[in-house]
Amino acid sequence: MFTGIITAIGQVERITDRGDRVLRIGCAWDCDAIDIGASIACSGICLTVVERGDNWFDVAASAETMAVTTLAEWQVGHRINLERALRVGDELGGHIVSGHVDGVAELVSLTPHGDSHQLWIKAPRSLARFVAPKGSVALDGVSLTVNAVEGALFSVNIIDHTWQVTCLGALQPGIKINMEIDMLARYVARLAESGTYDK
Repeated sequence: MFTGIITAIGQVERITDRGDRVLRIGCAWDCDAIDIGASIACSGICLTVVERGDNWFDVAASAETMAVTTLAEWQVGHRINLERALRVGDELGGHIVSGHVDGVAELVSLTPHGDSHQLWIKAPRSLARFVAPKGSVALDGVSLTVNAVEGALFSVNIIDHTWQVTCLGALQPGIKINMEIDMLARYVARLAESGTYDK
C-alpha cells in the first residue's frame, strides 16, 4: 500500500525485454537498503524490485501491466514519480493507494492559477462514475483531490510544491496519465450495484 506522497524522482536508465520487461530505475535513494522483492510505486504502478545497486533498482513488468498503464511507452531517460511502500506507523499524508492502476486518463487542459495549476483530465468511460467532487484520485501516483466533475472530465488543482517535486510539472495537454480511483469509491459502487446491505 502507498499514500500518493511522492518521495523521489527516478529516471529509466535501461530497458530489457526477456519475457517480462525489466526496467532499471536510477534515483537518489540508497538503493542498497531496498530489499529484493520490495514494492515500489513507479508513477503509480506497483512494481517489484528484482535487483538493486548503489543508486538504482530493477523492476519487472508483465505484459498485463504494460497493457493497462503508460509503462509500455516509457523510454530510456523517462522520468517517473517514486514512492516506497507504506510501513506500519508511517504518516498517511495522502490517501490509501494500492498501486494497481485502473486505467489511463488523458490531460485535456492545463491552466496556471496564481502559483497553482488547474488540470482538466478525461477519465476512461469505465472509471468516470467513480470520480466525485472532493473525492480522491491518484494520477501518476500522486494523491490529489477532485475539484469538479463534468461527465467524464474532472479537474484537480496542483499547488506549486507538488508541481516542483513530482513529474506533474512536465505534463502537456494530450499526454496519458496512470489513474487509480479511490478505493472507497470502488467498494461503495460495488455495494450499490449488488443491492445488498446489512440492516
